[in-house]
Amino acid sequence: MKTTTAIVSAAAASLAAAALMAAAPAAAAGEMEKCYGVALKGKNDCAAGPGTSCAGTSTVDYQGNAWKHVAKGSCVKMGGSLTPKAGNAAPVAKKH
Repeated sequence: MKTTTAIVSAAAASLAAAALMAAAPAAAAGEMEKCYGVALKGKNDCAAGPGTSCAGTSTVDYQGNAWKHVAKGSCVKMGGSLTPKAGNAAPVAKKH
């Protein structure tokens, strides 16, 4: 009985942690911005152009119309764009 209770407790704790992690991006969205052209292939958060459905569907690295959430104020510094851009050129970080 003690082993079963421990397993059930561990499973419940794991589910609770997963639920909190899933809710965290939504809560932090106000501190984030969409940054186009910085996501690697299949690592975008959404908007990856025609023929794609959304998150994880970009077909090439740095796809100009695919975005990734980044910390507010960091997109342009890392060479991304706040609006969709043409092409798939690698981002070039801006010097301070």
